Amino acid sequence: MARRAVHSDAAPQAIGTYSQALAVEGTVYLSGQIPLDPGSMQIVPGGVRREVEQVLANLDAVATAAGGNLEDIVKLTVYLTDLNDFETVNRVMARQFSEPYPARAAVQVAALPRGARVEIDAVLVLRG
Repeated sequence: MARRAVHSDAAPQAIGTYSQALAVEGTVYLSGQIPLDPGSMQIVPGGVRREVEQVLANLDAVATAAGGNLEDIVKLTVYLTDLNDFETVNRVMARQFSEPYPARAAVQVAALPRGARVEIDAVLVLRG
């Protein structure tokens, strides 16, 4: 089974010992993204809505580098430091995804790297 690391300069650089994504036989496993601006490597300002938008932009950049896009995502896991932000996540995702929506889990966690309020990881299946 061949594994290929996926990298995008349009997404934040890894802040640990992991790849932005790994592609294995048409399936791409995207590492969790937090709302880092790829240029400054700082959390984007503007509240949780803006953070979710940046996380999805970061995931899209990695998905594009893998040969896909957000519409190819089949599973998302959303990590929130406050489940009261769940409705904001839903509103942003409704603008970014179309039906059938990816399968998804959402969990509250005690903390995320760099003080982020949201992190999302994904599984993407390449078409063709």
